[in-house]
Amino acid sequence: MLEAMGEDPQRQGLLETPNRVAKSLQFLTGGQHQNLQEVVNGALFEEEVDEMVLVHDIEFYSLCEHHLLPFYGRMHVAYLPKGRIIGLSKIPRIVDMFARRLQVQERLTVQVAEALQEVLDPRGVAVVSEASHLCMMMRGVSKQASRATASCMLGGFRSHAQTRNEFLNLVRNASASR
Repeated sequence: MLEAMGEDPQRQGLLETPNRVAKSLQFLTGGQHQNLQEVVNGALFEEEVDEMVLVHDIEFYSLCEHHLLPFYGRMHVAYLPKGRIIGLSKIPRIVDMFARRLQVQERLTVQVAEALQEVLDPRGVAVVSEASHLCMMMRGVSKQASRATASCMLGGFRSHAQTRNEFLNLVRNASASR
């Protein structure tokens, strides 16, 4: 890659660059070597709770699989328990597991929702992601202020407008207080 860019890989500042890039990419795509059960690690608890659980403003960083440039943002994740809850710290860990793969934002959003659905079997799951994409900011259309939003609604969040609206209002209010 360095030679294709017209650089001299033997230049002092670039001598270790291939090794640094390889290590960086291994870290940034480390989620592909994780699985859901490993990340959840048994942190599921029987609780007779049936009100919405929301973790909002979960930071994430990922690599666009089309350009290998970063996209980053915040994710808001909610579920409607059905006799079982998950340790709250596991939700950001699930987000990180999927974000640390070559990704597109749309798939990332759906994967997080489907993962929670799989491990919890709740009455519903809702995920909204908001991200800035360097492939749009640094190249191509060069729109630095643009952000993309993707959502996935499962179960009660999809079938009940009132529940979906409660979730979206909570996210909106949380975002407004930032």
